[in-house]
Amino acid sequence: MSIARGDSAQIWALVAATFWRRARQRLRVGPLYRWRFTGRTPERVLIAPPDLRLADPQIAHEIYHGRFPFAGFMVDTNGDSPFLTGTTNPAWISALHGFRWLRHMRAAGTELASANARALVGDWINLHGRKIGGVAWEPAVTARRVIAWLQHSGVVLQGAEFPFYRAFLKSLSIQIRYLRAMTPELPDGEDRLRAKIALAFAALSLPASPSALRAASKHLSLELEQQILADGGHISRNPEAVLELLADLLPLRHTYSNQAETPPAALIGAVERMLPALRFFRHQDGTLARFNGMGATSHDRIAAILHHDDTVGAPLLHAPHSGYERLSMGPTTIIADTGRAPSAEVSHGSQAGCLSFEMSSGRSHFIVNCGVDTYGADDFRPLSRSTAAHSTLTLNDTSSARFTLPRRFARLLGAPLINGPRDVPCQRMDSEGIQSFVAQHDGYVPRFGLYHERELMLSAGGAMLEGIDRIFRKGGEVAPANGRDQVVVRFHLHPDIALFENSRHDIILQSPAGESWEFSCEEMHASVEESLFFAGLGGPRRSQQLVLSYRGSEHPEIHWRLLRL
Repeated sequence: MSIARGDSAQIWALVAATFWRRARQRLRVGPLYRWRFTGRTPERVLIAPPDLRLADPQIAHEIYHGRFPFAGFMVDTNGDSPFLTGTTNPAWISALHGFRWLRHMRAAGTELASANARALVGDWINLHGRKIGGVAWEPAVTARRVIAWLQHSGVVLQGAEFPFYRAFLKSLSIQIRYLRAMTPELPDGEDRLRAKIALAFAALSLPASPSALRAASKHLSLELEQQILADGGHISRNPEAVLELLADLLPLRHTYSNQAETPPAALIGAVERMLPALRFFRHQDGTLARFNGMGATSHDRIAAILHHDDTVGAPLLHAPHSGYERLSMGPTTIIADTGRAPSAEVSHGSQAGCLSFEMSSGRSHFIVNCGVDTYGADDFRPLSRSTAAHSTLTLNDTSSARFTLPRRFARLLGAPLINGPRDVPCQRMDSEGIQSFVAQHDGYVPRFGLYHERELMLSAGGAMLEGIDRIFRKGGEVAPANGRDQVVVRFHLHPDIALFENSRHDIILQSPAGESWEFSCEEMHASVEESLFFAGLGGPRRSQQLVLSYRGSEHPEIHWRLLRL
């Protein structure tokens, strides 16, 4: 695979930054720096912070019997330590070493579960605690483990003898010092913020000097100000990042208060912005819209977080900093992506779905994006990130951003989003009885010299959604008929939606509850094609999509409509 001319500078800049960061990381854990991770062992844990993530005592039962169901993957260790298995699933290994599963032992509430938790922590200390390296010591994994060990220290240390108690605290203090050294070298994004959250938890939960707590609070505040946007979204533009970070930030806020410490203003402000942002992305059935890496979500998990939202009233309709719009009237909800591509460092889960939208009515989803299978096969990832996997317009069977690199770069850089839309102006145009916006993006300009503009209007109390899609050159000129103007507009349907055709050859969409919507287009009839919905709780499901295919030079503007019957 060759590198496109427009991608070359960005890729080489990422290569240089990655090499330099890895070199600094190696230096920080090299022989000259190892002495930094040894030092005084704290005498006790002052407080165990709360954990808002859902827990299931049945999983504690499975773990006791040697079955470890992590990251959508079950491993039966047949009585051996899970840290000695030959399992190669990276998500499972990361989840194992992250120890968030300790919450299930806490939920079980038995001495047996506590003893099992203590035995597994002891295994980790003996097998991985004495040598820094591998997945177990990746900074992102270490941050999750530090938080989990502090939150569930009461379970782990219940009935513990003094040698284990001392070994636990010594290992915890080494991990904290290591994390403090590595955090400055982490790339921008959620992992770096979580590392600073972990250090703030440590400064509150273990004996620490006032200056250490002030430093941890200061570093956390600076990171929150950089990563949490003014409308409460995260710089990655992934709704799941908001959910995951709130699950750590809310307990941290409580821990400050429980320790009679004033939470940093940046922490209070971030949480107060993020809770409404989470509601912004939520459909009325409680699930989050599938944009930029969002997969399946549990209603109960979101409800547990939003239980701490004291704000009242309807969700915001406009998130300009995150780059999203929401139309909501009656039972109908429209959520649309109207933002530029995030920076490459935080875009490894981002998708090329600019100007895509989702539509739900009540508890039924009608128009969706395909989403991602969070723990599924990597083979599907490029497909789920493509523009064609979103309910938007594609041009010449290409995506509006690039995320597949030549192998020599992919091994080093992973799969960041490269040269996606950079200019995405959006104008809100609400009026009495109508909610609407118009937005355009330049993702196809470098390759084809064409812009895509979409206008969505929700009216009649939420009973009618009208859309206009335009394709044009700079200055509004019509696309030339040069064979590079093939347009396809897709409307992916939720797998539960049934399709019928009426006498006018319009398409009828019907939910399991019997609610029906009619899809029509003034310029042409839609065809029905197969699709895949990746974000099902049970994995990918077959679905269908409505497709409008035409030449941009022949139809510079098309009008379509969804009408509730």
